[in-house]
Amino acid sequence: MAQDSPAHLISLNPAQALLVVAAPSGAGKTSLVRALLEHEPRLRLSVSSTTRAMRPGEQDGDHYHFVSKAAFQADVARGAFLEYAQVFDNFYGTHREHVTELQDDGYDVLLEIDWQGAQQIRQRVADAVSIFILPPSVEALQHRLHKRGQDNDEVIARRMRDARSEMSHYNEFDYLVINDDFDVALTQLRSILHSVRLRRHTQQARHRPMLE
Repeated sequence: MAQDSPAHLISLNPAQALLVVAAPSGAGKTSLVRALLEHEPRLRLSVSSTTRAMRPGEQDGDHYHFVSKAAFQADVARGAFLEYAQVFDNFYGTHREHVTELQDDGYDVLLEIDWQGAQQIRQRVADAVSIFILPPSVEALQHRLHKRGQDNDEVIARRMRDARSEMSHYNEFDYLVINDDFDVALTQLRSILHSVRLRRHTQQARHRPMLE
């Protein structure tokens, strides 16, 4: 996709934070994000749009916004996505309207996406804050993948190759959280969120009448 120059970054609601969280498979991102949302009632997870078929137990608007390929591509053409990607035969993306609706309702917004999606967000959205979650070591990551009991050795080896590639992009992110102790990592995520909320321009937007 064509990338915006720094002079043409999209500005969303300045009174609300936009957090981007990425991690390699097995780093514990999903569990940490779930716990963060439980502890922070003013934070909401943005639900991605996808062209893949709905699976048993999934609900539209909860797990994903399920749309047709034609509708998705039409939205791509009009620049409606903050980030998107094609994974095999399906498309996934973060719709700008879904994010702005949450922000206009007074919520900070969290995007749980991969490093490539995070790269697009940084190139397109002003003031987005990116966080990369890492395991304490490669050995710990491999142990966690084996402990899941979901994949055979061949799949785990592929996941480890993918994880090494993903982890090489850690230096593109604003913050690094090492998920060695879950409670410590969660506290660090909350601290990042609170610091973002206290940025001067965010406070100015939230408290403009009083400051003026």
